[in-house]
Amino acid sequence: MLPVAGESRQAAIMNQREQMEQRGQWRITVWEEENFQGKRCEFMLECPNILDRDFQKIRSIKVDNGPWVGYEYPEYQGQQFILEKGDYPCYQAWSGNSSYRTEHLLSFRPIKCAKHSDSKITLYECEDMMGRKFEMCDDYPSLQAMGWCSKEVPSIKVNSGAWVGYQFPGYRGYQYIFERDRRQGEYRNYNEFGTQAHSNQIQSIRRIQH
Repeated sequence: MLPVAGESRQAAIMNQREQMEQRGQWRITVWEEENFQGKRCEFMLECPNILDRDFQKIRSIKVDNGPWVGYEYPEYQGQQFILEKGDYPCYQAWSGNSSYRTEHLLSFRPIKCAKHSDSKITLYECEDMMGRKFEMCDDYPSLQAMGWCSKEVPSIKVNSGAWVGYQFPGYRGYQYIFERDRRQGEYRNYNEFGTQAHSNQIQSIRRIQH
């Protein structure tokens, strides 16, 4: 039986409402200057290149609903920075204890699969998800302290949620975002960790907050 016109219209309205509610789960405001000064713009969707919005750069950020990941170059290239709910008045706020700092961001996107209470990740001692493995569901400021015998993690599978790995213990150094809904959750070698990855050194890892 074909739906009557009224039912079709109601279904379309409900679908539109669901899409609007889903968009509302992610909201970020960016400013061209530090300390929330200068040109500003609010986003609920990804932005592959802020230059297309007549911005020169992003130097401060407020995340109302997230999380998001920001990149130093357009088209989601270069160093990655996790952006969870809160204020980022200057680049030090998103760089944190990173040994690599960039004073502005040029692209960003929401992390849609983050589920802090339901996150699981598997680390492997060899590339292509081979060799000894270790499954975890919690945050680890030091992988070696919990029993991982190397400073390196050659490959990773995200079973659920989203994670951020760090180059050094204590959540310091380069950041790498690992998501269940990208690459089918499989990161077979360090080249798939991110465009800025130069090694498979990861010494701390945590669940992304949502």
